Amino acid sequence: MYHLYTHNDLDGVGCGIIARLAFGEKVEIRYNSVGGLNLQVKRFLEKSRKKSYLFITDLSVDETNEHGLNEFAKSGGKVKLIDHHKTSLHLNKYPWGMVQIAYENGKLASATSLFYEYLIQNGLLKPRKGLDEFVELVRQYDTWEWEQNEYIKAKRLNDLFYLISIEEFEEKMVTRIQQSENFVFDPFEEKILDMEEEKIERYVRRKKREIIHSRIDDHHVGIVHAESYHSELGNDLGKENPHLDYIAIMNMGGKKISFRTIHDHIDVSEIAGLYGGGGHAKASGCSMTEEAYQWYVAKPFPMEPIRSDANKNTFNTKNSVYGSLYENRNEQQVFIFPSGGRWEVDVDGVESNQHFSTFEEAERYVKREYAAWLVRDETYVSFLMEHMAARKTKTPEDSSVI
Repeated sequence: MYHLYTHNDLDGVGCGIIARLAFGEKVEIRYNSVGGLNLQVKRFLEKSRKKSYLFITDLSVDETNEHGLNEFAKSGGKVKLIDHHKTSLHLNKYPWGMVQIAYENGKLASATSLFYEYLIQNGLLKPRKGLDEFVELVRQYDTWEWEQNEYIKAKRLNDLFYLISIEEFEEKMVTRIQQSENFVFDPFEEKILDMEEEKIERYVRRKKREIIHSRIDDHHVGIVHAESYHSELGNDLGKENPHLDYIAIMNMGGKKISFRTIHDHIDVSEIAGLYGGGGHAKASGCSMTEEAYQWYVAKPFPMEPIRSDANKNTFNTKNSVYGSLYENRNEQQVFIFPSGGRWEVDVDGVESNQHFSTFEEAERYVKREYAAWLVRDETYVSFLMEHMAARKTKTPEDSSVI
């Protein structure tokens, strides 16, 4: 008998689907949250099922179960833990541990792709075209490569996963892979996925008006409260606010925090680790501890949401040779303008002595330090007229000083 304990997201359930294709009714599958796995493993070890083969995928165990699994393996028990998270790399010191973040060709690994390859290499499953494509869809979504590759089908697979129950999804995928040479969505699924895509766009658009800019430790953080579509929301908010180091998404009902970043120099798994969580460098999460609650909920609660940049301007545009005008809630006017091949910043008429090689660097500084937004054309034109009038009224002596 085989036992599979795996995560309850798309990558974890992908492992369950592969196990069902490999072992049929000879496998017992348990889908777990990050916190629920250790209880399952503890119960398994207490029963000392030496005749069973235990697979753990897409999740890691705590220190107690780590030692328990090692003793189980030493005494003849059969166990294999397959994961792709950085926080699990220490388990590679055991013969039963198999943790790999990326392949030799640079592609990122997922638990589904690693488990699939392991079963094939050990003669437990035969490859097939439709299954190959399913595994690649899961891998690309879980590693977020789908966006870079514009492989929308991977995102739609994840959308479908969240539209139906895990049991129904597993049954649908197993039957489809067994009966079809290629992996495709049926017409009904395509229709509901189109509707879901429109729903996600409306939800994200609404949440963009609620994001708050807060400073936590050395990071500039975008904080938003949301219970759905965390991946899409984190990605869109990160792109729209590249001056923020990462996005923190509060799920108050579930008492969870999701962390997302679009930046290569930020590892949100380290942020999540501060509160007992973990995950990937660009997508991680944790439970809402008392400390996390204070930093991400209580402290920023009185703050106002970020104001969006004016997006229908003709004159006050970004990267303008005439300069770009920003404003913040303290009514400070921040002017970014080119000078001598560089970009400079003027705050309420006073030069900040900050010089930048590109407009993007200057704007990042302005948004991080002043929480300012690009103002509308009418404010910009009034600003320029005031400055031109001030110049005309200067005396020759004033001009010589300037």
